[in-house]
This record gives sequence, structure tokens and C-alpha cells, in this order.
Amino acid sequence: MGCVSTVVHVGGSHVLGIIPTALAEGNFAGKTIGEELRVPTMQDRIWKILDNSDAFIALSGDIGTLEKIFQIAYWAQLNIHHKPIGLLNVDGRIPAVLGIYSINVVHSALLH
Repeated sequence: MGCVSTVVHVGGSHVLGIIPTALAEGNFAGKTIGEELRVPTMQDRIWKILDNSDAFIALSGDIGTLEKIFQIAYWAQLNIHHKPIGLLNVDGRIPAVLGIYSINVVHSALLH
């Protein structure tokens, strides 16, 4: 996140880092380039991200990254938002995850 936020900030765009209080008390706080907003919980964090974003892009990451991007995609499916979603496949891990997701999308489409 640090490299991406730095490039975005240097490019002249606004950067907002949203961090739950529990993580802010550890080593994560204060490393944000730009503005930092602390929220009570991880669920509050995802809602603030939704409210403050024009689009979503995920790089290959850990289970938390996948959880968030699937949540954002699910909310798009439910028409909670209509913002673009992108996945940047840096190290080849995303196709395996999308294979599972595409099976579910096809299955869901066949049921409707």
C-alpha cells in the first residue's frame, strides 16, 4: 500500500489511508502518505473506503485483500454501488482465485 499511495500522492491525487483503531495502536499507524482516518472497526473501514472511493483496484495480496475485493464485488452485484473494480495480477496468484469466482458467477447466472 505504501508504494501505491506514494506514487498516487506524487502524481497529485488525494490519498486517504483508513485504519481501524486496533491496527492504529500497532506498527501500522502514521505510515500513510497523505491523510489518515482512524475508524473503530474493520467493518467501519470498508464502509469508509466505499464512501471515499471512485473505483477499486486490488493487487495480489493476502486473505484480507481478497476478502475486501470480494466484498466490494458482492456489493456491486447487489447494486449497493456502481464503481469500477479492477484486479492487478502482479505475481500470477489472481487467476486461481478468479477460477473459483467465475465458476460461482456462471452457476449463479444459471440459477436465475
